[in-house]
Amino acid sequence: MAPSKRFICIHGHFYQPPRENPWLETVETQDSAAPYHDWNERICAECYAPNGAARIVNNKNQIVRIVNNYARISFNIGPTLLSWLRENAPRTYRMVLDAAAAKPTWATVPPWRRSTTT
Repeated sequence: MAPSKRFICIHGHFYQPPRENPWLETVETQDSAAPYHDWNERICAECYAPNGAARIVNNKNQIVRIVNNYARISFNIGPTLLSWLRENAPRTYRMVLDAAAAKPTWATVPPWRRSTTT
C-alpha cells in the first residue's frame, strides 16, 4: 500500500489591542513587559520578528537556512497590530507584507450566498 500524503494547515491570528493612553496618545511604559518598553515591543521581538526570519538549524545547531514562516502559514493580522508594525517595526512589517503578497487570494462564497439552482 502506498503511503498516504498528509497535510496540515496552520493558521495564525495575530492581534494586539490598542495600548495607547487616549489622553497622552502614546503607549506608556508597561512594567510587566520588561525589559521592553511595552507589550507590543516585547511580543514583536519574541514572536513577530523571529517568525519573519526563522532559523533552520542542523544537528550541530548551525543555521542552514532562514525562512519567512508567514509565507508558509495561513494568517490574518488585526489592524491595530498592522499599523503598529508599520510605524514601529518596519522590517517585520515588510516581512509580513512580502509573505502576504506571495500568497494566492481565494474568494470564497459563503454557503448562504450560493445558488441552489442549476
